[in-house]
Amino acid sequence: MRNIAFAAFCAALPTIAAAEMTVSEPWARASIQANRPGAAYLTLQSDVADRLMFLGTPVAGQVMLHGTETDANGVARMDHIEALDIEPGTPVTFAPGGMHLMLMGLVAKLEEGSTFPLTLSFQHAGDITVEIQILGIAATGPEGEE
Repeated sequence: MRNIAFAAFCAALPTIAAAEMTVSEPWARASIQANRPGAAYLTLQSDVADRLMFLGTPVAGQVMLHGTETDANGVARMDHIEALDIEPGTPVTFAPGGMHLMLMGLVAKLEEGSTFPLTLSFQHAGDITVEIQILGIAATGPEGEE
């Protein structure tokens, strides 16, 4: 019986080793001023369950994960999310009007055409750093860039 369990464990090793978190389409809107928060967007996908635990960048004092809730009267408000569970195979998209990364305490305004690093810390995948492309102030995403 132990040999069967050991064989099953060994067979699963290539799958465990191949576990991957994918961060795609990272972008932010240019900001008007440094004293106003910025926002960044991206898509996350993993082939195993994981949890986004922390976000950091040198361009802001703090990065907060925000969700947007709309009440029965149609009034939208942002809610701070402490940690985000990522389900296997299910993309999580951060987009204008929905979940987003709020860049608080910008050290300088976000200039269109520039980039900045953003580090995402996951419970299982560890730290992943991506370059965020800064698009125009009215951009709706990398495809809908204005």
